[in-house]
Amino acid sequence: MTVRQQTSWLLFPHLVAVVACASAQTGSTVPTVEAIVARMTRARTQNRAHFRPYVVTRDYKLFGKERDKTKSQVIADVAFVPPDSKKYTIQQTTGSGLGGVIVRRMLANEAEVTKDYVSTDFSPDNYGFRFIREEDVDGQRCYVLDLLPRRKDIHLLRGNVWVDANTYLPRRFEGELAKAPSWWVRDVRVAFVYGKVGGMWLQTASEASANVRVLGRSTIVSRDLSYKLNEVVAAASAPPKGNSPRSRLVVIPH
Repeated sequence: MTVRQQTSWLLFPHLVAVVACASAQTGSTVPTVEAIVARMTRARTQNRAHFRPYVVTRDYKLFGKERDKTKSQVIADVAFVPPDSKKYTIQQTTGSGLGGVIVRRMLANEAEVTKDYVSTDFSPDNYGFRFIREEDVDGQRCYVLDLLPRRKDIHLLRGNVWVDANTYLPRRFEGELAKAPSWWVRDVRVAFVYGKVGGMWLQTASEASANVRVLGRSTIVSRDLSYKLNEVVAAASAPPKGNSPRSRLVVIPH
């Protein structure tokens, strides 16, 4: 063996070590699903601690089989007061009156869920979790988890949730209801989008589609248009005498 060959063999272990070290530094290590869920639970608890009163103006559009034709549009204000109070007001309805009926039922259900959020939260008490993959959402690395509801409940979901790898807050959910809401409504598919509003991480858009007997396939899409953030939400409680509470309008970009 020549001197050059001997030198090459001596350097080989060092080169392997350098490559291994570089791979460890550039590669991403995925936490266990138990660690992801624990961090997600902690992040959602911390997020709830930042909740403050707000009024969100929300737009709903109802479609039939043809997604390019709006059958009904509803504008509603939803007032939230921590920790668990939600009230809504329908501001405007155009098109079919069915849209107003559906939106009222959706908002009544939302208020009901808010009062008992513990029983529907993304927690180990309500769900089993399975890691699927890593994926980018809007340029942010996310862990995609499979949600497995522990009981058949119309307020629980079955599907995939995208958990931000930095904040451990959900960015998106796609799936179905764990239980059909009624004999009239079947094959319900839902999707939720989450975002930051005034320091709070909230659901800011949604889409739900279902096979409705007599009507056929129907879809309702909602998006938050703007938020009014203040210390006392006028729609939920009367403001104190004297100076009016300071408020700030936050417009949600789309």
